Amino acid sequence: MTSRPFLQLDVFSPYPGAGNPLAVVLEAEGLDDAAMQAIARWTGLPETTFVFPASDPQADYRLRMFAPQKEVPFAGHPSVGTAHAVLEAGLAAPRDGVLMQEGIAGLLPLRVDGEGVQRSIAIRSPPASLIEAVDGNDPRLADALRGWRLGALPPALMDGGRRWWLVETADEASLRALAPDWDAIATLAESTASMGVFAFAGADAGQEFDLAVRAFVGNGRRFEDAASGAANAVLAAWLQQRGALPRDDGRYTVSQGREIGYDAQLDMRIDADGAIWSGGRVRTVIRGHIDW
Repeated sequence: MTSRPFLQLDVFSPYPGAGNPLAVVLEAEGLDDAAMQAIARWTGLPETTFVFPASDPQADYRLRMFAPQKEVPFAGHPSVGTAHAVLEAGLAAPRDGVLMQEGIAGLLPLRVDGEGVQRSIAIRSPPASLIEAVDGNDPRLADALRGWRLGALPPALMDGGRRWWLVETADEASLRALAPDWDAIATLAESTASMGVFAFAGADAGQEFDLAVRAFVGNGRRFEDAASGAANAVLAAWLQQRGALPRDDGRYTVSQGREIGYDAQLDMRIDADGAIWSGGRVRTVIRGHIDW
Protein backbone atom coordinates (compact mmCIF):
# COMPACT_ATOMS: atom_id res chain seq x y z
CA MET A 1 0.00 0.00 0.00
CA THR A 2 1.39 3.40 -1.03
CA SER A 3 0.87 6.55 1.04
CA ARG A 4 0.37 9.70 -1.03
CA PRO A 5 -0.06 13.37 -0.05
CA PHE A 6 -3.72 14.29 0.12
CA LEU A 7 -5.37 17.71 0.44
CA GLN A 8 -8.91 18.93 0.76
CA LEU A 9 -9.42 22.50 -0.44
CA ASP A 10 -12.05 25.20 -0.52
CA VAL A 11 -11.99 26.82 -3.98
CA PHE A 12 -13.25 30.29 -4.93
CA SER A 13 -13.41 31.42 -1.33
CA PRO A 14 -11.32 33.71 0.89
CA TYR A 15 -12.23 31.66 3.98
CA PRO A 16 -12.96 27.97 4.69
CA GLY A 17 -16.44 26.60 4.30
CA ALA A 18 -17.68 29.11 1.74
CA GLY A 19 -16.36 27.79 -1.58
CA ASN A 20 -16.49 24.58 -3.60
CA PRO A 21 -14.69 21.62 -1.95
CA LEU A 22 -12.04 19.67 -3.85
CA ALA A 23 -9.84 16.69 -2.99
CA VAL A 24 -6.33 16.52 -4.49
CA VAL A 25 -4.08 13.44 -4.55
CA LEU A 26 -0.47 14.39 -5.22
CA GLU A 27 2.17 11.91 -6.48
CA ALA A 28 -0.54 9.84 -8.16
CA GLU A 29 1.79 7.67 -10.25
CA GLY A 30 0.78 4.02 -10.03
CA LEU A 31 -2.94 4.64 -9.64
CA ASP A 32 -4.95 3.17 -12.50
CA ASP A 33 -8.33 4.39 -13.79
CA ALA A 34 -10.31 2.07 -11.52
CA ALA A 35 -8.42 3.21 -8.43
CA MET A 36 -8.84 6.90 -9.25
CA GLN A 37 -12.55 6.44 -9.87
CA ALA A 38 -12.90 4.52 -6.61
CA ILE A 39 -11.13 7.27 -4.65
CA ALA A 40 -13.34 9.94 -6.23
CA ARG A 41 -16.44 7.93 -5.36
CA TRP A 42 -15.13 7.48 -1.80
CA THR A 43 -14.39 11.18 -1.19
CA GLY A 44 -17.90 12.01 -2.38
CA LEU A 45 -16.83 15.53 -3.42
CA PRO A 46 -17.87 17.19 -6.68
CA GLU A 47 -14.39 16.37 -8.08
CA THR A 48 -11.15 14.74 -6.99
CA THR A 49 -7.96 15.45 -8.94
CA PHE A 50 -4.81 13.39 -9.35
CA VAL A 51 -1.44 15.00 -10.10
CA PHE A 52 1.20 13.36 -12.30
CA PRO A 53 4.48 14.53 -13.82
CA ALA A 54 3.92 16.35 -17.10
CA SER A 55 4.33 14.40 -20.33
CA ASP A 56 4.49 17.61 -22.40
CA PRO A 57 7.68 19.65 -21.91
CA GLN A 58 5.63 22.86 -21.96
CA ALA A 59 3.55 21.79 -18.97
CA ASP A 60 4.38 22.07 -15.27
CA TYR A 61 2.26 19.05 -14.28
CA ARG A 62 -0.46 16.77 -15.59
CA LEU A 63 -3.77 16.19 -13.89
CA ARG A 64 -6.80 13.99 -14.24
CA MET A 65 -10.08 14.88 -12.60
CA PHE A 66 -12.90 12.59 -11.58
CA ALA A 67 -16.44 13.19 -10.38
CA PRO A 68 -17.86 10.37 -8.21
CA GLN A 69 -19.37 8.71 -11.31
CA LYS A 70 -16.90 9.40 -14.14
CA GLU A 71 -13.78 11.17 -15.37
CA VAL A 72 -14.24 14.83 -16.27
CA PRO A 73 -12.36 16.34 -19.26
CA PHE A 74 -12.34 19.87 -17.87
CA ALA A 75 -13.71 21.87 -14.96
CA GLY A 76 -12.71 25.21 -13.52
CA HIS A 77 -12.68 24.75 -9.76
CA PRO A 78 -10.60 21.51 -9.89
CA SER A 79 -8.07 23.22 -12.16
CA VAL A 80 -7.72 26.28 -9.92
CA GLY A 81 -7.59 24.19 -6.76
CA THR A 82 -5.00 21.76 -8.14
CA ALA A 83 -2.75 24.66 -9.14
CA HIS A 84 -2.94 25.90 -5.54
CA ALA A 85 -2.04 22.42 -4.23
CA VAL A 86 0.91 22.10 -6.62
CA LEU A 87 2.24 25.51 -5.61
CA GLU A 88 1.79 24.80 -1.90
CA ALA A 89 3.64 21.48 -2.23
CA GLY A 90 6.51 23.10 -4.14
CA LEU A 91 6.00 20.82 -7.16
CA ALA A 92 6.03 23.74 -9.59
CA ALA A 93 6.60 27.48 -9.66
CA PRO A 94 5.01 30.08 -11.95
CA ARG A 95 7.01 31.26 -14.92
CA ASP A 96 6.25 34.93 -15.55
CA GLY A 97 3.23 34.48 -13.30
CA VAL A 98 1.84 31.52 -15.23
CA LEU A 99 1.52 27.77 -14.59
CA MET A 100 0.78 25.40 -17.47
CA GLN A 101 -1.66 22.56 -16.83
CA GLU A 102 -1.77 19.43 -18.97
CA GLY A 103 -4.99 17.43 -19.14
CA ILE A 104 -7.61 15.91 -21.39
CA ALA A 105 -8.57 19.41 -22.57
CA GLY A 106 -4.95 20.03 -23.63
CA LEU A 107 -2.52 22.62 -22.30
CA LEU A 108 -4.22 25.39 -20.32
CA PRO A 109 -2.46 28.29 -18.61
CA LEU A 110 -3.25 29.48 -15.10
CA ARG A 111 -2.39 33.00 -14.02
CA VAL A 112 -1.06 33.36 -10.45
CA ASP A 113 -1.32 36.71 -8.66
CA GLY A 114 -0.15 37.42 -5.12
CA GLU A 115 1.12 35.08 -2.43
CA GLY A 116 -0.12 33.19 0.63
CA VAL A 117 -3.77 33.53 1.61
CA GLN A 118 -4.09 36.53 -0.71
CA ARG A 119 -3.00 34.53 -3.75
CA SER A 120 -5.53 34.40 -6.58
CA ILE A 121 -5.40 31.81 -9.37
CA ALA A 122 -7.33 31.99 -12.65
CA ILE A 123 -7.51 29.50 -15.50
CA ARG A 124 -7.93 30.38 -19.15
CA SER A 125 -10.95 28.35 -20.15
CA PRO A 126 -11.30 26.43 -23.43
CA PRO A 127 -13.21 28.39 -26.10
CA ALA A 128 -16.98 28.13 -25.81
CA SER A 129 -19.41 27.97 -28.72
CA LEU A 130 -23.10 28.63 -29.10
CA ILE A 131 -25.14 25.54 -29.94
CA GLU A 132 -28.48 27.33 -30.12
CA ALA A 133 -30.42 30.26 -28.70
CA VAL A 134 -34.14 29.68 -28.27
CA ASP A 135 -37.35 31.39 -27.32
CA GLY A 136 -38.29 31.24 -23.65
CA ASN A 137 -41.36 29.24 -24.66
CA ASP A 138 -39.32 26.44 -26.25
CA PRO A 139 -41.21 23.25 -25.31
CA ARG A 140 -38.01 21.49 -24.23
CA LEU A 141 -37.55 24.12 -21.51
CA ALA A 142 -41.17 24.55 -20.51
CA ASP A 143 -41.20 22.19 -17.53
CA ALA A 144 -37.74 23.12 -16.24
CA LEU A 145 -38.47 26.87 -16.35
CA ARG A 146 -42.11 26.76 -15.29
CA GLY A 147 -42.91 29.76 -13.07
CA TRP A 148 -39.53 31.45 -13.66
CA ARG A 149 -39.47 35.19 -14.36
CA LEU A 150 -37.10 35.43 -17.31
CA GLY A 151 -34.75 38.27 -18.22
CA ALA A 152 -34.14 39.97 -21.56
CA LEU A 153 -31.59 37.54 -23.02
CA PRO A 154 -32.95 34.38 -24.66
CA PRO A 155 -32.08 31.00 -23.14
CA ALA A 156 -29.01 29.57 -24.85
CA LEU A 157 -27.26 26.23 -25.04
CA MET A 158 -23.48 26.78 -24.92
CA ASP A 159 -20.60 24.30 -24.98
CA GLY A 160 -17.22 25.04 -23.43
CA GLY A 161 -15.95 21.62 -22.44
CA ARG A 162 -19.21 21.13 -20.59
CA ARG A 163 -22.57 22.02 -22.11
CA TRP A 164 -25.02 24.23 -20.21
CA TRP A 165 -28.39 25.86 -20.76
CA LEU A 166 -27.90 29.51 -19.78
CA VAL A 167 -31.05 31.21 -18.53
CA GLU A 168 -31.31 34.83 -17.39
CA THR A 169 -33.88 35.65 -14.71
CA ALA A 170 -35.54 39.02 -14.31
CA ASP A 171 -33.57 40.08 -11.23
CA GLU A 172 -31.44 38.82 -8.36
CA ALA A 173 -34.41 38.28 -6.05
CA SER A 174 -36.19 36.01 -8.53
CA LEU A 175 -32.97 34.07 -9.11
CA ARG A 176 -32.38 33.45 -5.42
CA ALA A 177 -36.02 32.41 -4.92
CA LEU A 178 -35.92 29.65 -7.57
CA ALA A 179 -37.04 26.21 -6.41
CA PRO A 180 -35.79 23.86 -9.17
CA ASP A 181 -37.92 21.05 -10.51
CA TRP A 182 -35.22 18.39 -10.44
CA ASP A 183 -37.11 15.85 -12.56
CA ALA A 184 -37.65 18.45 -15.29
CA ILE A 185 -34.04 19.65 -15.16
CA ALA A 186 -32.77 16.07 -15.35
CA THR A 187 -35.01 15.39 -18.36
CA LEU A 188 -33.74 18.53 -20.09
CA ALA A 189 -30.10 17.72 -19.30
CA GLU A 190 -30.33 14.13 -20.50
CA SER A 191 -32.28 14.95 -23.68
CA THR A 192 -29.84 17.69 -24.74
CA ALA A 193 -26.57 16.10 -23.53
CA SER A 194 -26.05 19.03 -21.19
CA MET A 195 -25.13 19.49 -17.54
CA GLY A 196 -28.41 21.23 -16.77
CA VAL A 197 -29.43 24.85 -16.23
CA PHE A 198 -27.09 27.68 -15.28
CA ALA A 199 -29.31 30.57 -14.18
CA PHE A 200 -28.03 34.11 -13.75
CA ALA A 201 -29.12 37.65 -12.99
CA GLY A 202 -27.58 41.06 -12.54
CA ALA A 203 -26.83 41.96 -8.93
CA ASP A 204 -29.03 44.30 -6.95
CA ALA A 205 -27.68 47.82 -6.50
CA GLY A 206 -25.01 48.20 -3.85
CA GLN A 207 -23.76 44.60 -3.91
CA GLU A 208 -20.05 43.77 -3.87
CA PHE A 209 -20.53 41.55 -6.93
CA ASP A 210 -21.89 42.10 -10.44
CA LEU A 211 -23.76 38.86 -11.17
CA ALA A 212 -25.48 36.20 -9.10
CA VAL A 213 -25.64 32.67 -10.54
CA ARG A 214 -27.04 29.24 -9.69
CA ALA A 215 -25.98 25.94 -11.30
CA PHE A 216 -28.62 23.19 -11.36
CA VAL A 217 -26.90 19.96 -12.39
CA GLY A 218 -29.29 17.32 -13.73
CA ASN A 219 -26.93 15.03 -15.64
CA GLY A 220 -26.18 12.02 -13.41
CA ARG A 221 -26.38 13.32 -9.87
CA ARG A 222 -28.95 16.02 -9.22
CA PHE A 223 -27.50 18.85 -7.17
CA GLU A 224 -26.82 22.56 -7.07
CA ASP A 225 -23.12 23.32 -7.56
CA ALA A 226 -21.50 25.59 -4.97
CA ALA A 227 -19.15 27.30 -7.44
CA SER A 228 -18.28 26.53 -11.05
CA GLY A 229 -15.42 28.14 -12.94
CA ALA A 230 -16.22 26.31 -16.18
CA ALA A 231 -19.93 27.22 -16.15
CA ASN A 232 -19.12 30.84 -15.40
CA ALA A 233 -16.64 30.88 -18.28
CA VAL A 234 -19.34 29.56 -20.64
CA LEU A 235 -21.66 32.28 -19.38
CA ALA A 236 -18.97 34.92 -19.92
CA ALA A 237 -18.62 33.78 -23.53
CA TRP A 238 -22.38 34.11 -24.04
CA LEU A 239 -22.51 37.58 -22.46
CA GLN A 240 -19.54 38.63 -24.57
CA GLN A 241 -21.29 37.47 -27.75
CA ARG A 242 -24.41 39.44 -26.83
CA GLY A 243 -22.56 42.59 -25.75
CA ALA A 244 -24.02 42.11 -22.27
CA LEU A 245 -20.97 41.91 -20.00
CA PRO A 246 -21.60 43.64 -16.64
CA ARG A 247 -18.61 45.95 -17.03
CA ASP A 248 -16.96 47.63 -19.99
CA ASP A 249 -13.43 46.59 -18.94
CA GLY A 250 -14.21 42.86 -19.21
CA ARG A 251 -13.74 42.25 -15.48
CA TYR A 252 -16.54 41.34 -13.12
CA THR A 253 -17.29 39.40 -9.94
CA VAL A 254 -19.81 36.58 -9.45
CA SER A 255 -21.65 35.39 -6.35
CA GLN A 256 -22.60 31.70 -6.21
CA GLY A 257 -23.73 29.15 -3.65
CA ARG A 258 -25.56 31.21 -1.02
CA GLU A 259 -28.81 29.30 -1.49
CA ILE A 260 -27.13 26.04 -0.40
CA GLY A 261 -25.07 27.41 2.47
CA TYR A 262 -21.92 28.56 0.64
CA ASP A 263 -20.68 32.02 -0.33
CA ALA A 264 -18.28 31.64 -3.23
CA GLN A 265 -16.81 34.56 -5.13
CA LEU A 266 -15.42 34.17 -8.63
CA ASP A 267 -13.38 36.80 -10.46
CA MET A 268 -13.99 36.76 -14.21
CA ARG A 269 -11.88 38.48 -16.86
CA ILE A 270 -12.00 38.69 -20.65
CA ASP A 271 -8.57 39.73 -21.88
CA ALA A 272 -7.59 41.79 -24.91
CA ASP A 273 -7.50 38.65 -27.08
CA GLY A 274 -11.01 37.67 -26.05
CA ALA A 275 -9.84 34.76 -23.88
CA ILE A 276 -11.89 34.10 -20.73
CA TRP A 277 -10.25 33.61 -17.32
CA SER A 278 -12.12 32.40 -14.25
CA GLY A 279 -10.50 32.40 -10.85
CA GLY A 280 -10.37 33.36 -7.23
CA ARG A 281 -8.73 32.45 -3.96
CA VAL A 282 -8.24 28.95 -2.51
CA ARG A 283 -7.92 27.74 1.07
CA THR A 284 -6.33 24.48 2.21
CA VAL A 285 -8.59 22.90 4.85
CA ILE A 286 -7.11 19.39 5.26
CA ARG A 287 -3.49 18.25 4.82
CA GLY A 288 -2.58 14.61 5.18
CA HIS A 289 -1.97 11.35 3.32
CA ILE A 290 -4.18 8.79 1.64
CA ASP A 291 -3.36 5.08 1.77
CA TRP A 292 -5.00 3.23 -1.11
